[in-house]
Amino acid sequence: MGTFFREQTKPADFLPQYASVFNTVEGNTTFYNTPSRELVKQWGEKTPPDFKFCFKFPKEFTHIRRLHNVKHDVLLFLDVFESIREKLGPFFIQFPDTFGPDELFRLEEVLSYLPKNLSYAVEVRHPDFFDHGKNEHSLNTLLSSFSVDRVIFDTRKLFATKTDVRSIREAQQKKPKVPVRFDAIGSRPFVRYVGTNDILNNEAYLKEWAIVVADWIKEGLHPYVFIHTPDRISQPNMATHFHKLLSELIPIEPLPQWPVKREQQLGLF
Repeated sequence: MGTFFREQTKPADFLPQYASVFNTVEGNTTFYNTPSRELVKQWGEKTPPDFKFCFKFPKEFTHIRRLHNVKHDVLLFLDVFESIREKLGPFFIQFPDTFGPDELFRLEEVLSYLPKNLSYAVEVRHPDFFDHGKNEHSLNTLLSSFSVDRVIFDTRKLFATKTDVRSIREAQQKKPKVPVRFDAIGSRPFVRYVGTNDILNNEAYLKEWAIVVADWIKEGLHPYVFIHTPDRISQPNMATHFHKLLSELIPIEPLPQWPVKREQQLGLF
């Protein structure tokens, strides 16, 4: 707090202050627990009309049960968000690195019954899905057939960095080291960039992504881009800088001032 959020901000005010600047968020909390319908309704009330939530599928479905016999629970989970349907971006289906091509039939089964009025993005981490061959082709073809996007995870800068900075070292231990793909499978490309904590050392990668994202937008696609930093506190600054780079390539709306800056301005009067 004090760098992006206003001083002494209460937890209940984090979301509306965040949403006053950025227009989408990764809903990582649903990976661990499914929220109540009332809480979901409150989230909707605290965000602007055009704000989008990208909720992650529970790990119970993807990591523990590995999509086996989950239809009833998946549909119940999705129904929890009915009150904010207009604010739903792609649901984020993330698999562990042990989920490989031999289990792809389970993903196909789940995709076959997912509601068509919602959108989805799938993140795989098994190395066989990055073989530029049969396995990767099978995955991409499956996703394309259901109009589902493939999550693009970029950790190149993170793993190219040699440092003693604790937050970066911890991120290197936790994040997947997978090849980067720049192809859009569906209409909502989903990019997750994890770099280091400062703009300078991420500049080349952010510029590269700005070019890719600008081209997608020119093609009529609707990309979702999430910028992560190991220390988290640097994320708003990095995301704002990416927006600036993108705005130099295509006309987009400027970002509003951060909540803390608006507070500081009010303090001058």
